Amino acid sequence: MTGPRPKTCAACGRAIAAHEVYYRFKLVLEGEQDVLDAPGEGGEGDDLATLVRQLEEGPEDTRELEEQVHWERTGVVCSKCRSVVVRTLAPPSVAGPH
Repeated sequence: MTGPRPKTCAACGRAIAAHEVYYRFKLVLEGEQDVLDAPGEGGEGDDLATLVRQLEEGPEDTRELEEQVHWERTGVVCSKCRSVVVRTLAPPSVAGPH
């Protein structure tokens, strides 16, 4: 019987030993836009027809367009890198009422 597969920290690249604590993550970025500019307000690209034309003239590779709308990664980080990742992605704490 074999043990757990070796893991590598996504932040520093260090091999994580089977007996070490590690942190699993899933990062999802999804593009959204609440409102298109009203006609005549945004210059070029201000109507749906222009947007469709830009998509048609865009890159041949549809994966590039898809990644602009939805990008997802998963992995693990070691305990040393966890605080760096959290600090990078989490907003600063705001003191609430006491």
